[in-house]
Amino acid sequence: MTPPASPRFVAYYRVSTDKQGRSGLGLEAQRDAVARQAAAAGGAVVAAFEEVESGRRGDRPQLGLALAECRARRAVLLIAKLDRLARDAHFLLGLEKAGVEFVAADMPHANRLTVGIMALVAEEEARMTSARTKAALAAAKARGVRLGNPRLRPGDSTTAAGARAVWSAGAARRAGEVIPYLDAARKAGATTLQQLADA
Repeated sequence: MTPPASPRFVAYYRVSTDKQGRSGLGLEAQRDAVARQAAAAGGAVVAAFEEVESGRRGDRPQLGLALAECRARRAVLLIAKLDRLARDAHFLLGLEKAGVEFVAADMPHANRLTVGIMALVAEEEARMTSARTKAALAAAKARGVRLGNPRLRPGDSTTAAGARAVWSAGAARRAGEVIPYLDAARKAGATTLQQLADA
């Protein structure tokens, strides 16, 4: 009788700001938690993806690549904490339908009910944080604080042209990030536009 294969994990690490990403502090803690969980499960991390992006964004290229890698390798997505994956209950619960199993190192034995409840709590926490931020900005504006980028002045065509150039460069960068994701999705078996969109 052949022994069962050790579990394969695809790690996904995320921080929300460039400062966190440059410091490495958030990423190091996540890497440690993932390594401990993989070792405790008797498995190995076969691929790892990381990005600096808000957890509210659903179109994170590195997460897309990680999910495609999970499908291609029949691996489990391993994250340090549930909120590193998403704060969107619909997204988290949809992973199961998409055929991707995931484990959060901070609650490795969580079942579908637990994950659903935690996802709803994380989603509500994100909503409350957003509401507090909007209220603080409104209060600052009422006190006369000028919000926004002080270098951008209405009618300044030079600054506006620079802003457009930065926006175009960002769009081109994002487009470049999507291409590897599409390639990975195709390798995982996606052939139609709908399959690519679903992936």
